[in-house]
Amino acid sequence: MIEYSKIILTGGTGWLGKRIAQALTIGLEELGSIGQGGREVKCLVRPGENVQALLDFGIEISYGDITETDACLELLKGEEDSLIIHTAGLIHPKYFTKDFVKVNVNGTLNLLNAAATFKAARFVAISSNSPFGCNASPDHYFTEESAYNPYMGYGKSKHKMEQYLVECMASKGYPELTVVRPPWFYGPGQPARQTDFFRMLKDGRFPLMGAGLNKRSMGFIDSLALGTILAAYSKKAAGEIYWIADERPYSMVEIAETVKLVLSEDFGIKVKPNNLHVPGVISDLARLVDGSLQTLGLYHQKFHVLSEMNQNIICDISKAKQELAFKPICELREGMRRSIDWCLKNGQEI
Repeated sequence: MIEYSKIILTGGTGWLGKRIAQALTIGLEELGSIGQGGREVKCLVRPGENVQALLDFGIEISYGDITETDACLELLKGEEDSLIIHTAGLIHPKYFTKDFVKVNVNGTLNLLNAAATFKAARFVAISSNSPFGCNASPDHYFTEESAYNPYMGYGKSKHKMEQYLVECMASKGYPELTVVRPPWFYGPGQPARQTDFFRMLKDGRFPLMGAGLNKRSMGFIDSLALGTILAAYSKKAAGEIYWIADERPYSMVEIAETVKLVLSEDFGIKVKPNNLHVPGVISDLARLVDGSLQTLGLYHQKFHVLSEMNQNIICDISKAKQELAFKPICELREGMRRSIDWCLKNGQEI
């Protein structure tokens, strides 16, 4: 296994970043030997963020923002031969789409250039399904060779980020580069928006578009952490890109019914039996509104999320399974059970 002088992590206070931080420091047992912990980690954290969990993991904190060149240089100064795991990114800006480029493109370039300056060994960047848009049908899967077709401002920013990284893979003077593409996350440590999703399903208010047969790839959070760390420590992964997700995609109606089943059978929570089915054209209209707003440089999270609800977004994880020996930790039902259990134990009422 490759050994690094230190691990530099961005986005450590975020959902995926925190799970990776835990696996690298105090360990996540189900990740196997690669997640046993014991590694020295430094995190870049914006001032004002809650760092208590990272401190509990024994992590060194460097305050700053990836959008600041000096902060990236200070973070990596003297850290030769380090591993950088870059999970920081902006998914839902508060108001303006220009922030996508500021964080996801310019921030990544700041960090990458600092990594080159101080001779880091490996740079692993977390991307997304959004640079590829939506699948043509429920039988079509994105692979690592699929053509880019970015979806809205977030997808365009992640597309530009990937383009720069791919260009640098072929250039001297940069660390070894690896790109990891996860889809929709779920699992312990989730943000409030995911708990809202559970609550809407419980109350029968979540809108399934048409029959809800469109499919989505999803990634249990610890499986995503596992895939990312495997990629970081694999010699074969240098200069490569990987999709990391659950074994198979799920239809939206299967996702909805699974959450409701877990709520009622595993936790005794009263759930309304019927789903809210609405015409798929509602998503189409939301997509028009979302696109129009983003053309004006504006962002509205609810319109954006609704715009994707009748789409197929599916990836193939065969390459990660073959080259990284990646195996998803669990599938939808068990993953949702762990997610809901975490919510109830951490004060997120459903």
